[in-house]
Amino acid sequence: MKMTKKKIAIITGASSGMGRECVIQLADRFAGLEEIWVIARRKERLFRLVSEVPVPLKILELDLQREEAFAALDEKLEWEEPEVKILVNAAGFGKIGQVSELSLDEETGMTDVNCRALAAVTRLVLPYMTKNSRILQFASAAAFLPQPGFAIYAATKAFVLSYSRALSMELKRRQIYVTAVCPGPVKTEFFAIAETTGKIPLYKRLAMADPKRVVKKALRDSMMGKPVSVYGPLMKAFWLLSKLCPHELILSLFVSIGNCVL
Repeated sequence: MKMTKKKIAIITGASSGMGRECVIQLADRFAGLEEIWVIARRKERLFRLVSEVPVPLKILELDLQREEAFAALDEKLEWEEPEVKILVNAAGFGKIGQVSELSLDEETGMTDVNCRALAAVTRLVLPYMTKNSRILQFASAAAFLPQPGFAIYAATKAFVLSYSRALSMELKRRQIYVTAVCPGPVKTEFFAIAETTGKIPLYKRLAMADPKRVVKKALRDSMMGKPVSVYGPLMKAFWLLSKLCPHELILSLFVSIGNCVL
């Protein structure tokens, strides 16, 4: 008799921000999940989540900048052989500043976590995903065009958007749905880290979105099979602008008023 595999979700960056919000909303809204695997460096924050959600959590204290994190995840997947219904790659960070001003560790750290880790975790989890599974990849509206003063971060998110859209087409036959989530500024700890090397304009602070609403829309868009989720009329207008106008023109405008961080 074939044993039924445990239906789970896996969420990276689960200790804070939109990763944490995804844990809360998935646990509350998806009754079929038997367990959620939460991945982050800050174990104590992950343990705090246990009492906040109705679904059992498996705590995986992993630093996705380190190679051994992928080996540990691979081993865990091979041992338990779960059925992964939802994968959320929410781990990531950004640093504001000119390329010549940021340290090498800061720049390579962004590419390691935002790009390499996201691709690695996706590749490791894919064999355990089945028909009607979902993948949510957290990109950013910064993916829509290059951003002076935020060049590395914007480039990493452009990678996530491009990779996710291509992966969505590759997995269509398997009926696994991939959504690139592209919010603008969101009220999370992200900017506490980003602003250690620079400051964002005041108008960006005023335009920050509620993470609960961003995640709610992202999950809804994922369930609808949308390849891209963009929250709010302002970011949707920016997305359209980036498609219609030459990027050189937009960049010149941004530089004239001060670097634009999305």
